Amino acid sequence: MIGRIFDIKEFAVHDGPGARTTFFLKGCPLRCRWCHNPEGQSFDRELMIRSALCEGCGRCRRPAENEIFRTYGRNPSACPKGLISLCGEDLTPAQVLEKVLPMKDLLASMEGGVTFSGGEPLMQGQFVSECADLLHEHGVHVAMETCGYASSEVFRQVASRMDYILFDLKIMDPKRHLAAIDADNGPILENARWLMENHPAFVFRTPLIPGYTDDGENLAEIKSFVGDAPWEKLPYNNLAGAKYSMLGRTYPLEGQERT
Repeated sequence: MIGRIFDIKEFAVHDGPGARTTFFLKGCPLRCRWCHNPEGQSFDRELMIRSALCEGCGRCRRPAENEIFRTYGRNPSACPKGLISLCGEDLTPAQVLEKVLPMKDLLASMEGGVTFSGGEPLMQGQFVSECADLLHEHGVHVAMETCGYASSEVFRQVASRMDYILFDLKIMDPKRHLAAIDADNGPILENARWLMENHPAFVFRTPLIPGYTDDGENLAEIKSFVGDAPWEKLPYNNLAGAKYSMLGRTYPLEGQERT
């Protein structure tokens, strides 16, 4: 079993209880206009290039011994300023465990653990499940940050293995959700209902995106849906569009007023 990771953040404090090691998985079924991890949308490996700092020396165009780099026609290791990186590392559950074990006791002392985020971890549900089982064998607290978009079977399989779940609820109106995210929110709401009825530890989270999620009507609908369940409202990330140019893309909300 192999999983594809695009980043690992140590001592994260916003990805669940305590201090955590967060694994960001590649691949997401949604296309939120405000996505702040565009490198997590595709499951494929991608080059990230800080072109604004490039001096045009051309060294990265020299042939690379690594077959993966030859695929992209660029050699990241040849850049003298380190401006090119390959986004996408394949790991086994055992390798995930190897990265966590040296800091296991320290994370536990800070009432933390491991979180799987993305992208969307449910797109690699079997991998996440196997990682969770292995981490639990070593007494590690495991959490997942998810958009909830998956079949009920996959969601319940993975969610039942989690000690804690951070579940995004963005837009309640189906038409508005489809227009902003390119996906039906029916599966998301179905899985959210199951979560409220069956899981002991979770929180709903809503990013406050100007013109998309932050209006009173949408927030009132979310509040009515979640009732007394835990619910956090997150401020808009002012750096949300910073990584798009590194992937050769344009941020969909470029120039939009930020709060």
